[in-house]
Amino acid sequence: MVSFVRRGERLTPSRQTAWDRLADPYVLDLPRGERDTLPADDAALDLEKVFGRRAELVVEVGSGLGENIVAAAAAHPERDHLGVEVYRPGLAQTLSRLDRLRPALPQNLRLLPLDAQRALPALLAPGSIQELWVFFPDPWPKSRHHKRRLINPPFLDAVLPLLAPGGTFRLATDWAQYAGHMREQLDAHEDLEPLHPDGPRPEGTTTDDVPPGLPVEGWAPRFAGRVKTSFESKGRAAGRLVWDLAYTRSAP
Repeated sequence: MVSFVRRGERLTPSRQTAWDRLADPYVLDLPRGERDTLPADDAALDLEKVFGRRAELVVEVGSGLGENIVAAAAAHPERDHLGVEVYRPGLAQTLSRLDRLRPALPQNLRLLPLDAQRALPALLAPGSIQELWVFFPDPWPKSRHHKRRLINPPFLDAVLPLLAPGGTFRLATDWAQYAGHMREQLDAHEDLEPLHPDGPRPEGTTTDDVPPGLPVEGWAPRFAGRVKTSFESKGRAAGRLVWDLAYTRSAP
């Protein structure tokens, strides 16, 4: 079971140009396994070799069109950034954003075109991630599809050991039902502590259904490092609130 659906892979001319220019240095080309979104059993990722240094690592799962990860890499040259995205047009659009930064192309960003749940535990060492971001994942609103949601025990069990003790897990969604689902999963996890236990729920009203019993506290303020993406804009335009969450991984 995967939490994503592969869409069309055809690139527009501008995205193809960006891909041709920048895929080689920025998109990690690792041996593939049983599917093209899985790493081979012998695949390896040496972060020090990839980035040419040792630095704190920020990983965004589902980096989409690259708005966040490119802005973060440009604003924080002291950190390294890894965007995980299986959608090739999204990767190409990320490269297009990078291309616009010429001549100051950031060297602290790489893109991983693999399934995060399976690839990250195979490629990264425990405790190697300082910040983990999941912004606006597919909400899979129908009940029969809830098992496809990314924020579920299999994903958490796979990636949370990679988060350093004291590291930060940041999330956001514009679906109240998914926000409630996230709270149920994350609040109950023994390795996580909320960063804002007294934080109020977002202000305003929302056009979607708010689940009964949704906590009124424990919400994070809008993360200053999260740019307003096209996904957030669509949610706002539809009258939905944005729910931010932030947790830290407790020391083992």
